[in-house]
Amino acid sequence: MGTGSADRPWVEAVTQRFETGIRALDRKLDGGIPAGSLVTLLAEPASQAELFLSRFVARQATVYLSGEQAPTTVTSALRSQRVAYDELAVSQLDREAPVSDALAHVEGLTAESLLVVDPVEPIERADAGEFRTFLETLQARLAQTDSVAVLYALKHDATPSQRHRTEYTSDIVFDLETTRGEDAIENRLFVPKFRGGRALTEPICLDLTDRISVDTSRDIA
Repeated sequence: MGTGSADRPWVEAVTQRFETGIRALDRKLDGGIPAGSLVTLLAEPASQAELFLSRFVARQATVYLSGEQAPTTVTSALRSQRVAYDELAVSQLDREAPVSDALAHVEGLTAESLLVVDPVEPIERADAGEFRTFLETLQARLAQTDSVAVLYALKHDATPSQRHRTEYTSDIVFDLETTRGEDAIENRLFVPKFRGGRALTEPICLDLTDRISVDTSRDIA
């Protein structure tokens, strides 16, 4: 008799994980982000959150939807990190019809890929019904393809009224908090929500300059 999981129905299948590229974070997430997850990344416009995305994008085939910047600008910024992006497709969202354009890319997602929407605001500002349809369709497609999506949500005074729906629907929420002191800038990454896993009780302190590293001087990570 074999010893595979088919012969032992009580054995839970191992969930595929997408590495973020930040070892301390991946370790705390039991290897990374579970396949099929919808992730929201909250960060201030003036932060270096793009460094987090660049690390993540470099590790899997990626469809990158830009809501503001031209595709050439996004591609140049990513490649400036001196990392190889072998399977990267960057497109600019249609400003007149961002939801339908995004849905077309969602429906075309291939197996075990990554979708990034940067920023997600143009879609959040759409009609409430359209936005719900987008989120529901995205979740279904992620489950079908064992993929992951990251919605980059900017924190500012004019936050879209549907931001709460973005965070509520997401399986994981990463909240990058940037504090400016007199002689230093401190970046702390919180994970207040991890559906199906454990939210982190303590933040991970990050050094974000022209690269990303974990600041262990505070003994948090």
